[in-house]
Amino acid sequence: MSVNVEDCNSTKLRNSLQRPNILFILTDNQRSDLLGCAGNPIIKTPHLDLLAKRGIRFTNAFATTPICAASRASYLTGLYECCHQFTFKTSPLGTKFTDNSYPALLKAAGYRTGFIGKFGIESHGELLVEDEETTLKKMFDHFDNFEHWGLFEGSPKGYFVKQSDGTKRHLTDITGEKVTSFLKKCQSDQPWCLSVSFNAPHAQDDDPCLYIWPQPEEGLYENDTIPEAINSDPAFFKSLPKFIRESENRVRWHTRFDTPENYQRNRKGLYRMVSGVDRNIGYIIKTLEHLSFKNNTVIIFASDHGMYYGERGLSDCWQLNEESIRIPLIICDPRTEGESRTAIEEMVLNIDLAPTILALAGLPKRNHIQGQNLLPLIEGMVDDWRDEFFCEHRFDHPGIAKSEGIRTKEWKYIRYFEQNPVYEELYNLESDPYESHNLADDANATTQLTDMRFRCTQLYQMVAATS
Repeated sequence: MSVNVEDCNSTKLRNSLQRPNILFILTDNQRSDLLGCAGNPIIKTPHLDLLAKRGIRFTNAFATTPICAASRASYLTGLYECCHQFTFKTSPLGTKFTDNSYPALLKAAGYRTGFIGKFGIESHGELLVEDEETTLKKMFDHFDNFEHWGLFEGSPKGYFVKQSDGTKRHLTDITGEKVTSFLKKCQSDQPWCLSVSFNAPHAQDDDPCLYIWPQPEEGLYENDTIPEAINSDPAFFKSLPKFIRESENRVRWHTRFDTPENYQRNRKGLYRMVSGVDRNIGYIIKTLEHLSFKNNTVIIFASDHGMYYGERGLSDCWQLNEESIRIPLIICDPRTEGESRTAIEEMVLNIDLAPTILALAGLPKRNHIQGQNLLPLIEGMVDDWRDEFFCEHRFDHPGIAKSEGIRTKEWKYIRYFEQNPVYEELYNLESDPYESHNLADDANATTQLTDMRFRCTQLYQMVAATS
């Protein structure tokens, strides 16, 4: 198949005679600041730090929906949640979306496609549940979903998996080994795209230990002290509305961060799990080098969404504050190493990854995709980039209020639209980056509130219109 470089308008592809391999690595619940290269002075992520040094780190990357299922569907399709309409407890993701997902399009274009790890998305045809197998085959030549191993959240097996010889191994290390096994079966004459989804550093919710790390990370951070979470003073929590004080976020906080001892233990466990992923990424990179794939493999690293780690007296995700929606994002293309900026400050989104992966493969962006190809931004070929984006959370759960909002470079507006009356938040991010002071009731911010409220409605109508 010939590569249509004009459709993606990328100098990278014009300078490459061979379509690159693509390795897309996704973690679970890893906030943007859980990287050494992001300025975290404690966490050890040397392999990811090196990827960022060799490639591009996006310092303002966001998930448009801070929940696992919906965000993963957005990564797959390049669409907002209100467009693909998939999250927990909804109908499975339909084939009109999966047939136009990045793996389906790459497979149709001759790529060997694979998936290893936590898929987190139900999918089937509009008529028959039995179509799921056919749908997955359209997307992946190799599909190894750990949920099919009986290792999903709530499973009694948890992170340590019993082996045939009776020993137990950590799921992170098993995932890393499965990646290397896939790579060893790839051929140099066929490009491949492998999507890898580590379950770490997601907590094991049915285990009192919660954060369970691999043995090589035992003892890491033992002598460190994790700084107190921002806005974690009890007085700040008491200022929040009742529906947030009584939310599932607070329930989870009580199991994770309710005492200084719990906070230190669980934050250190979280850090160890991230370091375990980093160690496996180093192992995967060495395998790429050994197999002579390293110089033609683009590595993308991201997380499904952010998370509260005690901030605001809360835990987990689901809300639209910065902690929940900020994600790490690194793209390392060895073919252009040293030719681009090492950090990009423009706002980029999880929905941008699907069109970017298509562009890397020389395929045109499909008209229905709502995300933007990041390659022109990386190459400095863009004069006008987004200065705002719509975000949302629509999971139907009695302990989690639905919300939608808009984030600009300077302002954040959030509304919990099912509350009576509607509860609103407004923050000036330039003067208040930690969203400590809600200006929704400030008379001096009335004009800004009205403008943001209108723009939020307008953006929602725009992105939902394509569903």
